Amino acid sequence: MKKYILILAGLSLQFASMAQAGVCGQFHKKYCVLEKVKGEKWQYNAQSKSGLFSMGMTSKLRCVIYKGMDYRMSVCCESVLGDKVNFKILDARTNELLFDNTSADNTQIFEFQSVSTRQLIIEVVVPQGATNKDEHKTQDGACVGLLIEHKVTDKQGFSQY
Repeated sequence: MKKYILILAGLSLQFASMAQAGVCGQFHKKYCVLEKVKGEKWQYNAQSKSGLFSMGMTSKLRCVIYKGMDYRMSVCCESVLGDKVNFKILDARTNELLFDNTSADNTQIFEFQSVSTRQLIIEVVVPQGATNKDEHKTQDGACVGLLIEHKVTDKQGFSQY
């Protein structure tokens, strides 16, 4: 009998976690997608995430970037949270602030080249304050997506002979 109860409890927890992931699961793939420019070869990075956020909430994500790669990070959210989400990029080892979109006109897209392999911490903040009201959703929570894309850095300058 105890065996069946443990199995049932395990299945309940598994279904609960699947339901939680299902709320915003692939939001970043659907809503953060940028227009593809002909000739650009951006690839989806599996470190991209979506999550359920509320007003004033902060969440951090650790990711690895590699030397010789270009990266593009973009954030997006449902209109009930407003149209801007704040995000910072920090070096995970030194905690040095590398980028803050609040000091870059609240841009929701950031592109950069990586000169070394290292870990970053991406901090996403949904600010408190005015939002665009959406009749179909409550303001208790809404989806936020962080889309990370990468490509091999284009060769520049003279090639070696």
